[in-house]
Amino acid sequence: MRTSIDIDDQLLLHAKHQAVQQGCTLKQILEDALRDFFSHQSSSHEPVRLETFSGPGLKPGVNLDNNRSLNDIMAGY
Repeated sequence: MRTSIDIDDQLLLHAKHQAVQQGCTLKQILEDALRDFFSHQSSSHEPVRLETFSGPGLKPGVNLDNNRSLNDIMAGY
């Protein structure tokens, strides 16, 4: 996909230099950098564990995996 972005001049020069050093295109450098960034983002977060400290827990019919249902319950529908 073709797109336009504003990028810091020094950062762009560094990316172009890396492309020349590695014998590849600027596009490949930017795509690899984005893939690396996103692969680290998803692996660095551990799942959130919800605990009930008091009470019987969830009310019948509450499904924490269904955002629309939760919104309806909170809105009183």
